[in-house]
Amino acid sequence: MAKARRRYRINEIRTSTNLLINLLFTVVSIVCIAPVILVAAISVSSEKSIREFGYQFIPREFSTDAYDYILRAGDAIWRAYGISIFVTIVGTILSLFVITLYAYPLSRSAFKYRYQFSFFAFFTMIFGGGLVPWYIVYTQLIPIKNSIWIMIVPYLMNTWYMMIMRTFYKTTVPESIIESARIDGAGEFRTYFTIVLPLCKAGLATVGLFCTLNYWNDFYLPMVFVTNAKNYNMQYLMYETLIAVQNLLNSSNQISHMSEILANLPSESLRMAIAVLSIGPIVLAYPFFQKYFVKGLTIGAVKG
Repeated sequence: MAKARRRYRINEIRTSTNLLINLLFTVVSIVCIAPVILVAAISVSSEKSIREFGYQFIPREFSTDAYDYILRAGDAIWRAYGISIFVTIVGTILSLFVITLYAYPLSRSAFKYRYQFSFFAFFTMIFGGGLVPWYIVYTQLIPIKNSIWIMIVPYLMNTWYMMIMRTFYKTTVPESIIESARIDGAGEFRTYFTIVLPLCKAGLATVGLFCTLNYWNDFYLPMVFVTNAKNYNMQYLMYETLIAVQNLLNSSNQISHMSEILANLPSESLRMAIAVLSIGPIVLAYPFFQKYFVKGLTIGAVKG
């Protein structure tokens, strides 16, 4: 007699399918993690071993010359780290404040001019003023050039993040809760800060993580607006270091007596060391957002 086939419950995943999914995610995880491990391994490899054996996950010859070269910058690197941390923390908080306050009225059906203000925001996604007017605004109209605030103010508002928060407000905060708060005598700001925001932690964490990455990885604003080396952030300082090393290597072909010195310059491992130093704080910050990040990414998704 043939063996009875097992009957699966609705939405139950078969064992073979479950194994296949786990295998797929394992491969994807390895593909994502392996480059990070390789970069870290190259950063502590000697330049000689890299030239002879290429990139390897296990260093043939351990060396910290790349990190020693970076740390020779002395106070400059710690100052740049401090500026990057300040800009990231303050910029993320202020950006969240501006984005969430702008998105909240647009999510309320009682706000009469929500379509007009939505159009103002969407218009900036399609048309931009260009580099020259943008530069004039922050150098003459708002004279914050060559200051730490020039790395914060231009990124305070982001239309895409505002749309995410607006959608999250609509799907998470029922109108009945807001009406109940109004009946109890709560004003708009009290309702927003004591009722709406605590219900939107997932959306705040998602947008906050995006803002954090945006501020931490930025080197374009310092390149355009900052000329004082004391106000360089971490990313732009590392960019300047790479450019300086590249210029030295290019000049070695023209200056013969420098070739021997530049031969020992950790150019390849230096690039990887800079990458490690750049991603370190973000890797440590991500676990604090992870609790709400997955939920926040499903904002506006089709649900069965």
